[in-house]
Amino acid sequence: MSHITIEYRFRLDNKQEDTYKLLIDAKSLQALSPVPEDPPGWTLLTFHQCGNCPLHSDIEQHCPAAVNMINIVKRFNNLLSYGKTLVIVVTKERMIYNHTTIQRGICSLLGLLMASSRCPLTDFFKPMARFHLPFASTEETIWRATSTYLLSQYFKKIDGYKPDITLEGLSDIYQKIQKVNKAFSGRLRAACEHDGMVNAIILLDLFAKSMPWAIEESLDEIRHLFMPYLNHPNFY
Repeated sequence: MSHITIEYRFRLDNKQEDTYKLLIDAKSLQALSPVPEDPPGWTLLTFHQCGNCPLHSDIEQHCPAAVNMINIVKRFNNLLSYGKTLVIVVTKERMIYNHTTIQRGICSLLGLLMASSRCPLTDFFKPMARFHLPFASTEETIWRATSTYLLSQYFKKIDGYKPDITLEGLSDIYQKIQKVNKAFSGRLRAACEHDGMVNAIILLDLFAKSMPWAIEESLDEIRHLFMPYLNHPNFY
C-alpha cells in the first residue's frame, strides 16, 4: 500500500454535502496534497510564525502545516462554527458518523492535516494520524497519546537512547503544540471570512492545553483497566 486515504464528508442541514479526501504517504505519513504554484500570503513562514518554529525562511518560504490547509480553507472558510452537520469519516477499515457542529468536524480534520504535514513540531502525532480516530473523547485521547509516546520510547531504547517512562516528554510535546495552535489562530483569522476555521483551531488548542494536566492527574482514572493484570503479575 503506497498511500492511506481518509475522507471527510460534511452533510449540512440544507442537504448540501462537501467532501474532503486526504491522501497520506504510507511510509513518511505526510500528506500528498499538491502545493499551488502561488500559495496565499497567510501561508508564508514569517506570517504569524510559531514562536518555537525550528524552520528558517531562507530555506522554507512557506509554513508546511499552513500549506497543508490551503484546500480546506478554500472549501470551508464561509461556514459558521455553530452550524450543525453530519460528519462521515471514511477509511479503508471503517466509516464513522457523528452529528455535531461544523467547528467540531473541522477541528478533527485540522488535527489530521497538521499531523500529516511536514512541520517538525507535529512529527509525534504522525502515528496517531495513521490510526486516525475522529472525535475521540478526552479519555480516548489520553489512551492514544500515552500509548503512542511509550511505544516511541521503546523504539528509542532499541536505538540506544535513554527512554522516558515518566511521560514528562509527552507533557512537553503538548506544551509546544499549544504555541503552534496559538500562531495558527492568527493565520486562519487572516485567511477566513467566517469563524468556523478559527474556532476549530481554538477547540483543538483546548485539547492541547488540557493534556499536560490530564497526563499528570487523570491517568489514575484508567488505572482500573489494568487491575486484572496488575493483581496477578506473576501469571505473566
